[in-house]
Amino acid sequence: MTQPPYNSMPSDLQAAFRPDMVVPPPGAIQLGQEISAAQARRIAEDQARIDVLHQLGFPDGPDQLMDQFADHLAEVTGMAYAFVNLFYGDQTFVGLHMPDPERGLVPVGRSMGFDRGWCPVVVEQKKALPLFDVYASPRFAGNYVVNAVGIRSYMGAPLIHEETGIALGTVCTIDPEPRTVQDARHLIARVKDVGAEVKNALPASAPAR
Repeated sequence: MTQPPYNSMPSDLQAAFRPDMVVPPPGAIQLGQEISAAQARRIAEDQARIDVLHQLGFPDGPDQLMDQFADHLAEVTGMAYAFVNLFYGDQTFVGLHMPDPERGLVPVGRSMGFDRGWCPVVVEQKKALPLFDVYASPRFAGNYVVNAVGIRSYMGAPLIHEETGIALGTVCTIDPEPRTVQDARHLIARVKDVGAEVKNALPASAPAR
């Protein structure tokens, strides 16, 4: 049924339905649960992000082409780990570069919760985040990745879907060694460049449906 224009609705319906209202998807909120407007917007955008990823056929698991991008990102930045990270039900590393086992660094898996790492900040703010030394900022130093993997530097840039403005994930690199402020400037520029290449390639790499 076609929804009538807001201005033509009776006043009691206008009070119940506003054009700026954000409605989370069914099942996202439990009966009786109270959430803020900001939380509702976040839930709605999370669902919209997953919808866009599925509609466009982006990979939701390990992808050979995305692994190649991650390898390239590690090569041009000289950092130990590199990721193409799409935000589904958790952070999903569809592209992953890990350091040579001979370096003795901690291996990582293909997914991680949203309460870990720095990519959730990049996606939320929709801005690149160059952390030349995570210990330089108390906000970013207290992170699971610092303690579990021994990471000291992070460079991440968002993958933004231009039509909707939704950040679908990130491309990022991490390393156990800190960088200088000067290094961070050119490293984040290289991450952004690879991110642009990834955005152009993602639809082309999608499996047939």
